[in-house]
Amino acid sequence: MSELLALKSLSVRLPPNADRTHALKDVSLSLKRNEILCVVGESGSGKSMTASAIMQLLPGNVAIEAGEILLEGRNLCHLPDAEMRKVRGAKIAMIFQEPMTSLNPLISIGAQIGEMFRIHTELSADEIEARVMALLEEVRIPDPQRAYAAYPHELSGGQRQRAMIAMALALDPAVLIADEPTTALDVTTQAQILALIRDLQKRKGTAVLFITHDFGVVAEIADRVAVMQHGLVVEEGAADEVLKSPQHAYTRQLIAAVPPLTSPPARTLSGEMILDIDGVSKTYVSGGFLGRNARVTKAVDNVTLALPKGATLGIVGESGSGKSTLARCIVRLNDADSGAIRLNGRDLLALTAEEMRAERRRIQMVFQDPFASLNPRRKAGDLVAQGMVVHGTPKAEALRKAKALFEMVGLDPASTDRYPHEFSGGQRQRIGLARALALEPDVLVADEPVSALDVSVQAQVLRLLADLRERLGLSLVFITHDLRVAAQVCDLVAVMKDGVVVESGRVGDVFGSPQHAYTQALIGAIPGRDFSLKA
Repeated sequence: MSELLALKSLSVRLPPNADRTHALKDVSLSLKRNEILCVVGESGSGKSMTASAIMQLLPGNVAIEAGEILLEGRNLCHLPDAEMRKVRGAKIAMIFQEPMTSLNPLISIGAQIGEMFRIHTELSADEIEARVMALLEEVRIPDPQRAYAAYPHELSGGQRQRAMIAMALALDPAVLIADEPTTALDVTTQAQILALIRDLQKRKGTAVLFITHDFGVVAEIADRVAVMQHGLVVEEGAADEVLKSPQHAYTRQLIAAVPPLTSPPARTLSGEMILDIDGVSKTYVSGGFLGRNARVTKAVDNVTLALPKGATLGIVGESGSGKSTLARCIVRLNDADSGAIRLNGRDLLALTAEEMRAERRRIQMVFQDPFASLNPRRKAGDLVAQGMVVHGTPKAEALRKAKALFEMVGLDPASTDRYPHEFSGGQRQRIGLARALALEPDVLVADEPVSALDVSVQAQVLRLLADLRERLGLSLVFITHDLRVAAQVCDLVAVMKDGVVVESGRVGDVFGSPQHAYTQALIGAIPGRDFSLKA
């Protein structure tokens, strides 16, 4: 295999106010034809900055200081903008992490993919439409005709990612850069996208630079691996060698942080049930006119579950399975249509709004995206103290307690005066935990609390949750689509599909010997499953 893309001693300087001088320091990498090179590292490692440098899409205050980026021997670092525009899409294409923010919400999917041909070719409108339809079929998007006319919000996350892949492949680029393209996807959708990229790479001979923080994905797709930390390449080699015999301490740390699918020894559970979910249903009605042709979705359908005191109940499933709707029903952010949700024997669904406000301190929620759920205009300490103030604690005392809660969740108490944007993702999730714990709840409902975090930060937050459960006697409802995480933190697990619990029981029993075909499919789709079992 000949060398197609090469980075030679590449250094990228950051602006003077950054926490370090360089985003990349003396980085040398090579990518051969018909090869998948995975660049692995946590946030701030420089992996996405590497992709931006290759595409010559660096922020205005960040600049290449030294080195070369050679595409088929041609240095991209000194190309005029007009020449670089000819390279993007035609020679090097990129799949971005979040398609919803990368796609124009006001333009149909077909028109956005077609733009690649309108800019770079002389094809007629009919020829462009035929090419776009062929691409949508090639990436196996369901109902290509409907997807062609659809707007981004009308497609699922997996379908939007397929549309992005179709756009990237439109002009048959020699190099495809995929920047965390599966991070936000369910395990089965993730497996489909990984298989699609591998299949397209094999059929077209494309060289793929795949950026990820997940060693499970690396085990599934990589030919070679480069591990990055603080802008440096600390280890590089064949995927099998790096996975089986990592040489650098940081690589070993990342691999060790991958949760194994095997669960720890089962704990003895209390016979006292703190939360009873009895026959709960929630239906949404959307679309139609005056009630005609409306679409009825049973988001939660007659769900019955129980949480023992001091235990963790995991609820797993794909997007659309109903698990987050159930979580919101449990804390009465959504009102269920029927059934009962009893907290210490008291039915929350039967309470008035005023009664529920008083009861809410006993059951709190940690949200998936801490940045979206934290008011950016208020200081972190105020956000944690807010619930205590609402329930009658004097503000000065609430702020003192907020500092103590910061310490409890592993944050510097002095940082209560900072705003949410001044914290990392893992730190913001700890603030969300501190806020939920401020009212000393009996039950904590955590909705995908670690899905957006790097693997080592994820491990830290999971250890923190386990520690808090033991120290405070918390009972947890843990919503996740990551079965490896569920295996490590949950005592019991319920598997949801289309609003229905299809299987439930002890986590070791359900994952060790799944009975339902859907559970078997979820476990079979875990990327790098064999690797995770050995980890």
